[in-house]
Amino acid sequence: MNPLIIILGPTASGKTRLAVQVAHRLGGEIISADSRQVYRGMDIGTGKDLSEYTVEGQSIPYNLIDIVDAGDDYNLHRYQQDFHRAVADIQGRGRVPIVCGGTGLYIEAVLKGHAYTAIPVDDDLRGELNALTDAELYHRFTQNPSPYTSLADTSTRKRLIRAIEIGTYLNEHPETADAVKAPAYSYQIFGIDLPVELRRQRITTRLHERLEQGMIGEVDQLLQAGVAADKLVFYGLEYKFITQYLMGELDYARMTALLETAIHQFAKRQMTFFRKMERDGLFIHWLDGLQPGSDLADRIVQRISEQ
Repeated sequence: MNPLIIILGPTASGKTRLAVQVAHRLGGEIISADSRQVYRGMDIGTGKDLSEYTVEGQSIPYNLIDIVDAGDDYNLHRYQQDFHRAVADIQGRGRVPIVCGGTGLYIEAVLKGHAYTAIPVDDDLRGELNALTDAELYHRFTQNPSPYTSLADTSTRKRLIRAIEIGTYLNEHPETADAVKAPAYSYQIFGIDLPVELRRQRITTRLHERLEQGMIGEVDQLLQAGVAADKLVFYGLEYKFITQYLMGELDYARMTALLETAIHQFAKRQMTFFRKMERDGLFIHWLDGLQPGSDLADRIVQRISEQ
């Protein structure tokens, strides 16, 4: 079977364009690893950039984009199931699956086969945890170790609460830790590394471009279509702050400033998680993001051919 090629990087690093070029060279298909691009109608804010999926007049197929309605519940466990089906389909047709995205937790989960994502939600526990401060949550997480502790992503409050929920369940049901793992894949991971200042510049430029392209209108259209405001806020970043602006909670200048800061912080957290993936045994071939995309694509193709 063709191995998985994973191309990851922080937001605004150019990973989609690079992945498409690699797919064009190898006869591949893209599998998105983005936790928000699964939603229909969330296009500008999630950076789907579907116009980039064409090279020299040839359309590059993509998977796990626009598969559920905005406002629907979608989680890591569902992503794992959809991912495994997509890989089997692509490999079964003799094509190369190229995973592209910035949601490190999703990438790590499908490569390491975490079985813990199917653990059910505990509403009572969540109610208790929501009353705690971030510091209290982290203390509780560290004081109650479980088989999930070393795997957990605690970069946001939401994920920290989920990590405690999973750990609590595993400690109460230790047999779950021996659950059957997902398929093991042959893979190579490539990461795009950019100087921090260039990354920040690209984020700022892209934010203002997307605002001009109608990102506020996109969020307003979702609200008008019946997607609950609190659900859009839950999706974070662009959808959170623009919703707050449309609801009259923020003025335009404040919204833009808060959103820009939040995206910079998000990119930093992405890089932190990628480094954690490396510490946990997922080797990443880092590429110089200052080099032309065509050169990077050639390097990836050459490395794959040398396997």
